[in-house]
This record gives sequence, C-alpha cells and structure tokens, in this order.
Amino acid sequence: MKNSRIFLSSPHMSGKELMYVQEAFDTNWIAPLGPNVDAFEKDIANYLGVSDAVAVSSGTAAIHLALSLLDVKQGDTVFCSTLTFVASANPILYQGAKPIFIDSELSTWNMSPIALKNAFEDAYKIGKLPKAVIVVHLYGQNAKMDEIVSLCNQYDVPIIEDAAESLGSTYKGIVSGTIGKLGVFSFNGNKIITTSGGGMLISNDPELMKKARFLATQAKDPAPHYQHSTLGFNYRMSNILAGIGRAQLEVLEERINARRMIFEKYQQELGLIPGIEFMPELYETTSNRWLTALTINEQETGASVQMIINSLAKENIEARPVWKPLHLQPLFEGATYYTHSHGQSVSEYLFSTGLCLPSGSNMKEEDQTRVIRCLKESLKISV
Repeated sequence: MKNSRIFLSSPHMSGKELMYVQEAFDTNWIAPLGPNVDAFEKDIANYLGVSDAVAVSSGTAAIHLALSLLDVKQGDTVFCSTLTFVASANPILYQGAKPIFIDSELSTWNMSPIALKNAFEDAYKIGKLPKAVIVVHLYGQNAKMDEIVSLCNQYDVPIIEDAAESLGSTYKGIVSGTIGKLGVFSFNGNKIITTSGGGMLISNDPELMKKARFLATQAKDPAPHYQHSTLGFNYRMSNILAGIGRAQLEVLEERINARRMIFEKYQQELGLIPGIEFMPELYETTSNRWLTALTINEQETGASVQMIINSLAKENIEARPVWKPLHLQPLFEGATYYTHSHGQSVSEYLFSTGLCLPSGSNMKEEDQTRVIRCLKESLKISV
C-alpha cells in the first residue's frame, strides 16, 4: 500500500470557519465586502497593532496597491529582495517600473544591508533614487530591519514589507510587517493561516488606507452614477473568504507554536549531521517558521538537494528547493543586481544548496518521523 502524501504546507482548518461562512450565507452577504470583511480587517489591525488594514484578493494585489499608493510609475525603479517568489516583483512590472534586485546575507537569508547600501550609493550618484524598497521576510524570518530602515530613511525612500510568509513573526518585539510604510500579507492556501486565496495591506497612515480602499474597489468617484477619474482595480476580498480568515486568525498562535515545534524536531534530529545547516533565527527576533529550510553541503553529505527531493518524492513526500533568485529568472533577464560581497552571490548559494521540508501545522508526528527517516536514508545515515 502506498504511503499517504505528506505535503509541504497544506491548509489547516480550525473547525470554526463554517460558522462564519454560514453566517454570510444566512444573511446573503455573498458578494465582495460585508461584515466578515470589516471584522477581519479590524481583527488583523488589532493583532498587528496598526491603525488600519485593507483585505484584498491576494498578497500580489496588496503589493500592487502599495506601489500604486507610492506613485510608482513608468520609468521609476524599485529595489527588491531577489531571494523570493516572483509575486514580490511582478507588480513592479505592472506599473511599468524597473526592478533592481538586492542580494541576501547569511544570518537571515534576507536582504543584505551591505548590498542595499551599495545600490543606494550608485542610485544617488546618478540622481535616480528608487521610489520604494520591497523587503521580503523569507520563510517567516525577519530581515535586518534596523539597518534597512536606517538606509531608507537616509535617502527618504519608503519601505514596503512583503510579510506574506511572516505573519506572527516578531522583530525586537515589533510584529513583522508593521515597520515599513506599508505591509503586505498573504492568505494563500499554503500560508500559516489561509482564506483560500486572499491578502491584506496594512499601514499606520490613514490617508493611504483610505486611498487603498478607493483604488481596490475600481476607484469609483463619489457620484450618484458610475464615474471614474482614476485607474482602479477589482481587488477586494470576498465576504465568504473573510469569514474563513476570521476563524483562522483565532488560532494563529497555535499554528505558530506547531510550526516552531516541527522546526525544533527537525533541528534536533538533523542538526548535528555534517553538511546540514538550518536557516538561522536572528537575535532578538522570533520566526513563525512557516517553512523549515536548511542547506545541504553536497561534498560533506554526498547528496545534492535534487537527489534528496527525488528520494523523498519516491516516498510520496513533498519537498522543494529554496526560491530561485529573481535576477536569474528569464522574466527579469538583464535586470541590475547587487551582490552581498565582492561579486559573491549569497542568494545563488542558498538556491543551489537550500531545501524546504514539510512544515504544515497539521502534520502528524509520525509523518514528520517518516520525513526524517527518509531524509536520513537518502543521506545513507543509519536510522
């Protein structure tokens, strides 16, 4: 009999989602917007400690709105983390702007302040500073925000925090996603909490949030008829999906604790194997450990990342490589890229050696044991 499938990060329902969804059906609030959306926005804002939140159709939509709010347009540049999913940078192209990619550094796997500093210095010399900096908090780990904020303040450039993967993580006591001018979260099916599909844009700037709602609902002018003077988007979240989000948010801390426990078990079982290094957690920060990520030194372990992925796949276990850096993607061929140190690309190193293991909060202990056993067997370590 074939082993059951172990997914990388599958949705984990609490059981209360149907109550909020049923309420939407009972009151006939089926169309986008409605009481669940209002409540979900308020709950997220309260949880994060920000003044306002706008629920939208995806994290990508939230990034696109953020760029629109900051008046990013044709011919502008935007600095962006390179080690991330393509959704972090696609909206830059939507606006007709040019992405400039910034390397990672090893202590967080996130944007390198050294590379960012070099990019700013070059931009300042030619008199073309970026309109924004998109900082990604990869796999739940926060970037070095003190250094990044200091650089961005020096050049008066706003930060968009792509916290799609880091809901509930903290940086020196501050909730991830709330440090920049605008913050972005994703509730895709694989995230730490989900609305099936959806996202959230947050800020402490009430005027920006007011404009965000305007743009996200087709930019309808205040008139007794349909009148539009500004380009808008159909980006608001469904009242049904927001109901799922309300129930999911209630168990967020449980989900974070579960994923951190999963990480700790992997670390205990695999951390002493020569050639394996886990994604670190920066001092005075807490990662939600959305995904457990590690690097594999092929020379020390005798196995490549792809060999391990293939071995796990044969046992019906899903594992994936780390994100392919955006500056290597055909879509962004020719884009400017700043490395961390003397032409040495940390993001390329992490891509070539990085592995993401199944980390879902609903993964059973015996399933994680199975993953560990199969991984050890692929490394020819006795179990």
